[in-house]
Amino acid sequence: MIRRHMTALRVALMSVDALVAFSLFLLISAARFGDAWEASWRRAGVDATIAAGIYAAAWVGLLWVFGLYRLRTRWRVRTEVGDILRAATLLGLVTFGLLFVIKLPNVSRLFLVWLFGLQVVLTVGTRFVIRAWLRDLRSRGMITRYMLVVGTGQAARSFADRVERHRELGIRVIGHLAASEVGAPVAVGRRPVLGTIDTIEAALHDHVVDEVAVCLPADDLGMLEPITRLCEEEGKIVRIPLTEHALTLPGGRVEEFDGISVLSLVYGPDRAVGLVVKRLTDLALGTLGLIILSPLFAIVALAVLVLDGRPIFFRQTRVGLHGRPFEVVKFRTMVPDAEEQLAGLEEFNEISGHAFKMTNDPRMSRMGRLLRATSIDELPQLVNVLRGEMSLVGPRPPLPREVAEYNLWHRRRLSMKPGITGLWQVAARREEDFDRWVELDLAYIDRWSVWLDLKIMLRTIPAMLQGR
Repeated sequence: MIRRHMTALRVALMSVDALVAFSLFLLISAARFGDAWEASWRRAGVDATIAAGIYAAAWVGLLWVFGLYRLRTRWRVRTEVGDILRAATLLGLVTFGLLFVIKLPNVSRLFLVWLFGLQVVLTVGTRFVIRAWLRDLRSRGMITRYMLVVGTGQAARSFADRVERHRELGIRVIGHLAASEVGAPVAVGRRPVLGTIDTIEAALHDHVVDEVAVCLPADDLGMLEPITRLCEEEGKIVRIPLTEHALTLPGGRVEEFDGISVLSLVYGPDRAVGLVVKRLTDLALGTLGLIILSPLFAIVALAVLVLDGRPIFFRQTRVGLHGRPFEVVKFRTMVPDAEEQLAGLEEFNEISGHAFKMTNDPRMSRMGRLLRATSIDELPQLVNVLRGEMSLVGPRPPLPREVAEYNLWHRRRLSMKPGITGLWQVAARREEDFDRWVELDLAYIDRWSVWLDLKIMLRTIPAMLQGR
């Protein structure tokens, strides 16, 4: 189950395993044959780079065959080491057999012994490091996804326990909702009961919730339709364990999880591999951007310091993916007490809806107008991108007070990580209707693809240069 979670984990593990295998092949070649290692492979009738690629693909394929990318109830070091050893042994036997059959005596047997031996050590080591890194990130809530379980009976408790046993999914169950207040428990195991089904909307708004698991008995299935409709409006994923009753819903997909079938309703972007590529793109371009723009950052920071004084940077709490609060970083463009002056300027708001914009804002600092006109003030948000709080492309990150006033349909814009730039920034920056902004954000979410992100980024550059 939970294909999008396992797909991301599998892609990460497979990419690391392939990269390690490819690099190890070339490094041992250089160590074994010296500076002329490429010529040594050519004399054996083999191109070193192609051989390394074939070896990496074969290694990842064998790990797949031995189930090392499969969801496991419990991860045991001894079991994984044993499977990796068996994969290496099989690869070694096949390789030596092929060398004998096709008669390639020039390939060093000692090279192969070192290759397979170190491959086992590095594969075990990198997987240990990856798991330790993931545990650290999840302990800080950085890549944890939060699930709300509707139901308090044995089925709900069993499903929540199953989910939490699979720590590699990175899902934490925050609590349960009871069918009604009558006879409702205070807690289900160690997890609190956060209210009843009647208060589900408040629960979704008061807590960070990425997924909703509906575990109700057959008598309460009449509540399923309004629950799924609400989750669709807000862009939440719905999971329905099919342990007691068969069920089909439009758009649903049945997945297997820990021996049971689960009906999954995914509302929002559902291209798991694409989302991994999006994150890798954010990391690559975000790092490159910070390096290339560092001289500009230094010049702007000095100008703000000289003309407007401290602080140079402006930090403000914004709302991210599914309600996660984070602190956005920008170059300061307003006077230090700008937030305190906002209440007195609300009557001049040019935006119809839950946002504030004023063309000749008296709170603007001397450097502020130039930074705003060129959007240079937004560039420090590359730090937020590297932290995983934002993406290069996505909906505008709103303020908590704006989110508190959202209509229900507005909240679906929180189902995608906010971005430095987005569709409405390049298509309707001067639009004065907040609902139109949201419509463009939802159009972006519904149409999202890696290609769309690239097109928006390309349109952002001329928009910045033209002051749009």
